[in-house]
Amino acid sequence: MIPVSVVTGFLGAGKSTLLRRVLRDPAWADSAVIVNEFGEIPLDHDLLAASEESFVSASTGCLCCVVRDDLTRTLLELLRRREAGEVPRYARVLVETSGLADPAPILHALMTDAALGATHALRGVVTLVDALHGAVTLARHPEAQRQVMLADRILVTKPDLAPVPEAAIRALNPAAPLGVAVHGAAEPDWLFAPAPRPADLPDWAARHTTGIGSIVIEREAPIPALALTLWMQGLAEQCGPRLLRLKGLVALAEQPERPAVLHAIGHMVHPLDWLDAWPGGNHHSRIVLIGERIPRHFPARLLAAIEAEVAAEAARRT
Repeated sequence: MIPVSVVTGFLGAGKSTLLRRVLRDPAWADSAVIVNEFGEIPLDHDLLAASEESFVSASTGCLCCVVRDDLTRTLLELLRRREAGEVPRYARVLVETSGLADPAPILHALMTDAALGATHALRGVVTLVDALHGAVTLARHPEAQRQVMLADRILVTKPDLAPVPEAAIRALNPAAPLGVAVHGAAEPDWLFAPAPRPADLPDWAARHTTGIGSIVIEREAPIPALALTLWMQGLAEQCGPRLLRLKGLVALAEQPERPAVLHAIGHMVHPLDWLDAWPGGNHHSRIVLIGERIPRHFPARLLAAIEAEVAAEAARRT
């Protein structure tokens, strides 16, 4: 499987500067970088703009291309050419989004396209926030808010010019690991490590801003698989686009000794992954939701009602 990392952030956050520095590291030169053609300063943009080819090798040794069509088709065509020996072999893909882009459609494609899922795996979402303008940007622009809310890791750039806007970031995403980069420098192994599992997240406390917040559900007793499925369907029906992201570790009643990793973007649910054992010895299910204007107690009460109905139906059948 080829790991795919998404690098997002509002206009001027420093995405291209960051990627240029990452690719100077010899350990990361064997990367394919896909840039959105609407990006304000795409990586090696002069070379890409002058080329008629879809994919070109850059001076760093990486392979770069522009999304001129559909991202899924771009990734599959890039893979076909790699296997045919038409382009250099690459170990990973880094996708740089436009500063005004909502990352959700990219994540949907990576999570739901069968052909893409057979060859590529979403590694995580890295969101850059400009320390100088970040607080104002997050207050004014919904696109920037969604970029932060969907992040697995958050990197603050230009911390030498202004304080880190941690309060504004944590109001939108209280749990994602937070790092800083001076002059675009950051540790690639940290940036593009696998997305943290829910048990690894440092802060499970729900925090709320006006209309946007995170909601945490914890369960000591295992959850029946049917109840979890019906709950996810109910959330999608009731919350619709207001449900932005959901992740968790869940003990299913049918197999409680192994935690199931739950991951969803909007109404699109990724197939369950399984860990071999519970990290830290805590076997409780814990789920975090990030959404807009979702009543704080609604998800937990919905789950409890569905669990009760599933248990009652099982009792009637026996």
